[in-house]
Amino acid sequence: MSSASKIITNLDEIKTLSKSLKNGSLVLCNGHFNIIHPGHMRFIQYAKSLGDYLCVAVLSDDYLTKDNQWEPFPEYERANAVASLLDVDYVIILDKVDLNELIGLLHPDTFVMGHEFENKQTHDVKNWIISAKNTGARIVFHSGSVNYATSHLLDGQNDYICNHNTEEYKRSCKRQGILTEQLAKKCRLFKNSKILVLGDTIVDQFIACDPLGMSSEAPVLALKELEKKEFIGGAAIVACHIKSLGAQSFFLSVTGQDQPAEFVKEKLKKSGINHTLFIDKERPTTFKIRYMVESQKMLRVSRLEDRDIPHAIEESIEKKLEEIIPDMNGIIISDFVYGVITDRILNTTRKLARLYDVKLFGDLQCSSQTGNIIKFQKFNLLTPTEREARIALGDKNNGLEKLAIDLLVKTGAENLLITLGSEGFIAYHIGDNERIQSEHFPALATNPIDVAGAGDALLSVISLGLSSGLTFMESAALSGCASSIAVNRMGNIPIELNELEQFIKRLN
Repeated sequence: MSSASKIITNLDEIKTLSKSLKNGSLVLCNGHFNIIHPGHMRFIQYAKSLGDYLCVAVLSDDYLTKDNQWEPFPEYERANAVASLLDVDYVIILDKVDLNELIGLLHPDTFVMGHEFENKQTHDVKNWIISAKNTGARIVFHSGSVNYATSHLLDGQNDYICNHNTEEYKRSCKRQGILTEQLAKKCRLFKNSKILVLGDTIVDQFIACDPLGMSSEAPVLALKELEKKEFIGGAAIVACHIKSLGAQSFFLSVTGQDQPAEFVKEKLKKSGINHTLFIDKERPTTFKIRYMVESQKMLRVSRLEDRDIPHAIEESIEKKLEEIIPDMNGIIISDFVYGVITDRILNTTRKLARLYDVKLFGDLQCSSQTGNIIKFQKFNLLTPTEREARIALGDKNNGLEKLAIDLLVKTGAENLLITLGSEGFIAYHIGDNERIQSEHFPALATNPIDVAGAGDALLSVISLGLSSGLTFMESAALSGCASSIAVNRMGNIPIELNELEQFIKRLN
């Protein structure tokens, strides 16, 4: 069945549909579906699992205008996107009929709404629930299963998935009025920016191994070391990305007094990056060892100290910030929660950024309750993973849109980018009219070699774009290309400007 044939446009067709579904159970759900992103997919897949037929009601343009929260795409365009999904059997635009009337006409067996509506019900939602109850429908509040990994490679050949994602990426750009052929040229604007990168320094060591089998003494995998190589990581690789992409890069961090620190200094000097590394003799430079067999990581061992830096070093960093920030276009805080970004350092940076009108971009990388991105208040951009956003809000149930709105409200951020691993990311922007623009950009690398550097590349490019006069959506589109380059090679290697330009050109 084609997408267009799934869309029901008038009252007579709705009545006919109601009569034709007597031999199967009908599930009804609704929403604006302004863009179809992985959160919607989870919701729709769950709704479909509850019955034989799934009918999706799409809110009209007039309703969204009244709602005054989202910047809507045209209703038929939204309905057609929903209809293109395999799990959807019928789509009805709520322009000729409202949802209460539709429920009365269809008599669904199950009416599904997002989990967020269970405890916070507007006047409209309460009426929908009453209408559903009056027809005897079962009411379910659920936003679909939250997964941080994907099984999409089981669904088809990698080449097919890659081509599909590329076409989806182009459609995302088109919806936002972005000409992909112009994106490569806009990268040249990076050279006008000066970016300060502040955060934790990490050295990543990769040890290539040959598997020998299981130990005869215990159920332990035995490996033979073949070769090892070190890369700079953490905030340091962000500074390197900034420099290799053509901008002026300034790096401020803390290391131990050890060989890894000397390695970092040598790499930064060779790259031509202005840097100040304060030495804390009581801590090692964070050092992460990854044991690899081919492209498969077998084990990671970290040598680190995650306590806050001493007050004396905090004072030294504050003085350096006061010296550097007035001349910057942007500040990137890359916080791995190892103790460099203390409350004091964060407050000083935020105060100086506001004083000198310097854009402030933040990324906090953690997988536990230790770090919380909500501490980044009034930033121009935040780039959490979905897991980090859920940890910060203590929210494991609500859909992605509710998650994003709550995070925007709690942080006061101007822009938000929630990364979804192999499903790409969703970009949210609060416009001048206080309405939210959003767009899902799919991942352009579907079978990555090493995902460790994706977030660093993404943060670097989107921050550079916003500091160089590009729009948020243009910057987001570019960052998707950068993260794809990063994950297709082993280890954190700075992305060159010509690499990014050539990658974009190959998309056309």
